[in-house]
Amino acid sequence: MSPVNLIEKYIQNNHFGKLIGMDFKIISDGVVDYSITITKDHLATPHAAHGGVIAALVDGALGVAGLSAVYKENKVVSTVEYKLNFLSPAFPGDQLLAKAKVEQQGKRLLIISCDVICINRENKMIAKALGTFNAYDAAKAGY
Repeated sequence: MSPVNLIEKYIQNNHFGKLIGMDFKIISDGVVDYSITITKDHLATPHAAHGGVIAALVDGALGVAGLSAVYKENKVVSTVEYKLNFLSPAFPGDQLLAKAKVEQQGKRLLIISCDVICINRENKMIAKALGTFNAYDAAKAGY
């Protein structure tokens, strides 16, 4: 399978991301912007988004940053762990942008950082994360 197809296949198979309204743009290998607009369907309280929505956005951003760094080697990535700090709530109408970047890449493990900002609230920082991802042959993931 060609390297471009791995990213196309990810887009086709990411049903969860589509369900909650996430979208991404690969800026360069290992650098990704992932976005979502908070709707009433994302709320956990009458006014604030559920933390799981932010966590899903972060996991997607970290993962695609990792994928964009290894897909040319016919590899995909899986989450080993990540630490997420919630800094501010997200509200309906907030346009969140998760900016993820591969900080360190070894043969199998990648360390990836992510900042989540609210672009319609003067780039207010919503969350910060740091994750570890495992790179492995795409065939093992069914690609």
